[in-house]
Amino acid sequence: MSKLDDALARFQRAVDLLEARADECVANAYETAAVVAESGQWKGERERLAARIASLEEESRTLAGLTEEVEGRLDGAITEIRAVLGRN
Repeated sequence: MSKLDDALARFQRAVDLLEARADECVANAYETAAVVAESGQWKGERERLAARIASLEEESRTLAGLTEEVEGRLDGAITEIRAVLGRN
């Protein structure tokens, strides 16, 4: 092989390597874009779930208050029933 052939072979290997690295960079860029998009989706999902949790916590507090009120009314009714039954 002549020096020119050696130089062309080295040049071709360098070009091949450069193309391979460029392909890797493009693939990494697409992967990064996909990860960023997915991250945005997860953030939106997290915010939606946080809002739902807050709503459920408020509903739980409301139900706890109603439960206490019903409990008080039942205790009062039981007391009245016992008083009526005690008179007979």
